[in-house]
Amino acid sequence: MNTITLTPGATSLNQLRQVYRAGLSARLDEAARPAVERAAAQVAAAARGGEAVYGVNTGFGKLASVKIRPEDLILSHCAGVGDPVPVHITRLMMTLKLLSLGRGASGVRWRVIEQIEDMLAKGVTPVVPQQGSVGASGDLAPLAHMTAVMLGEGEAEFGGKVMPGADALKAAGMDAIELTAKEGLALINGTQFSTAYALAGLFEARRLAEAAIVTSCLSTDAIMGSTAPLQPEIHELRGHRGQIDVAAAMRALMDGSEIRESHREGDTRVQDPYCIRCQPQVTGAAIDLIRQAGRTLEIEANAVTDNPLVLEGAGIIVSGGNFHAEPVAFAADTLALAIAEIGAIAQRRIAMMVDPALSFDLPPFLTPDPGLNSGYMIAEVTTAALMSENKHLANPCSTDSTPTSANQEDHVSMAAHGARRLTRMTPNLASILGVELLCASQGIECRAPLQTSPALQKVLARLRADVPSLGADRYMATEMKTAASLVASADVVRATGSDHLIDWSI
Repeated sequence: MNTITLTPGATSLNQLRQVYRAGLSARLDEAARPAVERAAAQVAAAARGGEAVYGVNTGFGKLASVKIRPEDLILSHCAGVGDPVPVHITRLMMTLKLLSLGRGASGVRWRVIEQIEDMLAKGVTPVVPQQGSVGASGDLAPLAHMTAVMLGEGEAEFGGKVMPGADALKAAGMDAIELTAKEGLALINGTQFSTAYALAGLFEARRLAEAAIVTSCLSTDAIMGSTAPLQPEIHELRGHRGQIDVAAAMRALMDGSEIRESHREGDTRVQDPYCIRCQPQVTGAAIDLIRQAGRTLEIEANAVTDNPLVLEGAGIIVSGGNFHAEPVAFAADTLALAIAEIGAIAQRRIAMMVDPALSFDLPPFLTPDPGLNSGYMIAEVTTAALMSENKHLANPCSTDSTPTSANQEDHVSMAAHGARRLTRMTPNLASILGVELLCASQGIECRAPLQTSPALQKVLARLRADVPSLGADRYMATEMKTAASLVASADVVRATGSDHLIDWSI
């Protein structure tokens, strides 16, 4: 596998996206090693001393007065349930743990870091159940399942097969490690599970937001909507970056459309409905939320979030609360809002195109033979169902808390399932946008011989390479899946001639 070298505290979202998208292995810059080893030496000295130091020579949580062996701590915390985390998200989680340990405030030996690096490089992926974390005191159960494999316990995937962790390490030519003072707690404390899922949601949301700009332009031409609301001065007067960016992208994509030019004069309609007229305002606001979440998650990806922390400069080991994943929970809720709203306005555009009372003379349900055929009638109903599901999923998770661990952990973030629910929402949005792509392309073809813009014609050609125009009714599920895939894979955006329509820099 190709390997990327990361610098703890200075790793970018683009680097993490490469780990997520391309499956790269990760290693830490060797420059991080001296700080890691100094912190490990400080922990070793504390473990030999007579003073009680939480997590070093004491137990943990409510059992802080009871001594627990590191390996027992790990195994007792392997209490997750549910389906396994997808491999690419588990590998991202492991990479995030590397970054946290590499800051030199966790007190682990460099050997522990090397174990994670080697597992990534050799394809030993722990089987981690998805459910069991409440996002405070760290993602304890998921990270324990990850750590168990490092010790030759638990289960792992290797070579496409699931097997006992010890067998996976042996097959990869690796040995299990033994943990020393503080290392077990350093590995299972932290927000890396929640953050990995939130980053996955972020990366998917970025792609889908850009695809929504393309499909919204196609829909605008399909219903012969006005581009006057894209006038740059309108958006500059409001000043929001996302709104300005979306309007600019839409103007560029629709430039040269014969359909648009055909109704500049004599159009009896005064204004388009909001789903057409307010696209920059809605999608742009969602893009601003995605950027905001990205900034939070970039900080969190570089953070030290275990406990206690080794403060080398002060010469102390102190217990704090960086494991509380509230920032991640808020970021996940923010992403959920953006994903739901992009889908909500897209669904209204679909509903407009299939309704002859609103579509400016397009055939009912976009079928050439309405009455005999249903066209995209039920495809639109499906998008309504998906839109509604995403609305429900967008309800905040961060406002929910329940005490755990005998009230020691009496306020928790719920970041784990807040972030995990994004993996349900983004496929829903991809399907909504896929149906919009199908409907808008059909609508544009109904305007022949007038053509859309050169950029959007390329998108139409890309779709038609896989999905023909709709004539008589036919089996629709397969082509809806194909269209959703074109959206989710960014093929729709690349078909315009650009890799990106939005600058995602923070």
